[in-house]
Amino acid sequence: MTIQDLRALRGKRQLSMLRVETLEEAEAAERAGIDMVSVPPALMLDPAFRDAAPTVFAVPGDNFYEIGTTDDFVRWAYRLYRASADAVYCSAGTATVARLAADGIPVCGHVGLIPSKATWTGGFKAVGKTLESAQLVFRQVKALEEAGAFAAEIEVVPEPIATEITRRTSLFMISMGAGGGCDAQYLFSDDVLGANTGHVPRHARTYRNFAAEYARLQQERIAAYREFAGDVRSGAYPETRHTVAGDDETLGRFQSWLDSV
Repeated sequence: MTIQDLRALRGKRQLSMLRVETLEEAEAAERAGIDMVSVPPALMLDPAFRDAAPTVFAVPGDNFYEIGTTDDFVRWAYRLYRASADAVYCSAGTATVARLAADGIPVCGHVGLIPSKATWTGGFKAVGKTLESAQLVFRQVKALEEAGAFAAEIEVVPEPIATEITRRTSLFMISMGAGGGCDAQYLFSDDVLGANTGHVPRHARTYRNFAAEYARLQQERIAAYREFAGDVRSGAYPETRHTVAGDDETLGRFQSWLDSV
């Protein structure tokens, strides 16, 4: 999948996107036919990443304050692009987006509820429910467009507003809780798998119950540790089969040497 492919698919079908955190999740996304993945930079830099997910469209990303200034972003993006990233996520200002785009790095921006900037829009809640905030989201999109981004994640924006914005931009729009009128649907793997034991966002859909399995495995882990500790206390561990045997001659000579020193 290339950027040209993504653009060609606009209006033809919805694409799927997941945030994956491990090689196992990346491989599962590849084998399941997920179109796009968001990945931590460290995972993108793992030489085994493309063995696990050779064809999925990969977008590494981190909060802007973890990366630094525009120059820091450029160095960061070059390293990830060299490691086979298809694009980079950038929640920094449009000057940084423009610099990356000018250097030929495909950039995905972020509009609506931007968690790292939520203080500007009233915290962790929907953005775009009023005329003024809907206008803000549209202006954010147009600013990213003018800066040279190719895509934007649009997060927790009312579906009709997100749909209208998508119709009026050249950006590839990735919906996280912004409805089906965008170009792709994005969820976190933890929510899809039911691995999240904390707050589950309204827009998330859970397909499995990994949390219950993790809880069961934790109880098994505790039980195994408890049995091991009990065997150590009782002398049941280690048994002869767990140790390396020595011969009597070497032991005798070693004891004689110890007595002489």
